[in-house]
Amino acid sequence: RLDKFLKVSRLIKRRTVANEACDAGRVMVNGKGFVNVKVGDVIEIAFGTKSVKVRVLDLQDTTKKEEAKDLFEYVS
Repeated sequence: RLDKFLKVSRLIKRRTVANEACDAGRVMVNGKGFVNVKVGDVIEIAFGTKSVKVRVLDLQDTTKKEEAKDLFEYVS
């Protein structure tokens, strides 16, 4: 699930906030809305006037804070 990946990867700190962002249409996966995430997907998150694009490198159920950054890479 997209909201769980956002929380585990620490892109968004809380799952409820991630869920709200998905429901509001501020998170897109490969240009589409709320879908299951796969390795290789590109996620775009709109934070106010800025947006962040990341590529999914790995999927985990849980992760340590130091390893969370290994789940994705930033793309331009």
